[in-house]
Amino acid sequence: MTHDDGRGVPAARQLLVLLLGAVLLAGHPLVTCAAEYGDIAFERKAAGMDDVPPAFFPHWVHQMQFKCAACHNELFKMKAGANPVTMDELQEGRWCGTCHNGKDAFVSNLDTCGRCHRK
Repeated sequence: MTHDDGRGVPAARQLLVLLLGAVLLAGHPLVTCAAEYGDIAFERKAAGMDDVPPAFFPHWVHQMQFKCAACHNELFKMKAGANPVTMDELQEGRWCGTCHNGKDAFVSNLDTCGRCHRK
């Protein structure tokens, strides 16, 4: 049995049209790519680390897997610049290190720098 939208259009066809439209619009300069929406580049504040690019947080990827409450407001305040994340604290299990501990998600260490610190 196929479900329709009440106008006789099967749900599968609606989904196909929406996906095709998204693919076609993704390359349009006026359309923001969904993968970029809400992504965060942390400002570098540590002295002497100018050669290391800032950490980049792919917010969209995390939103696909978790609800907002998984991180907000217990781990992170929902305000840009309100979370003074440092690598030392991250290594101690705070901030991103709460999940990126090698058990729940990839561990954040010198072997995985490039997964977050990229241009």
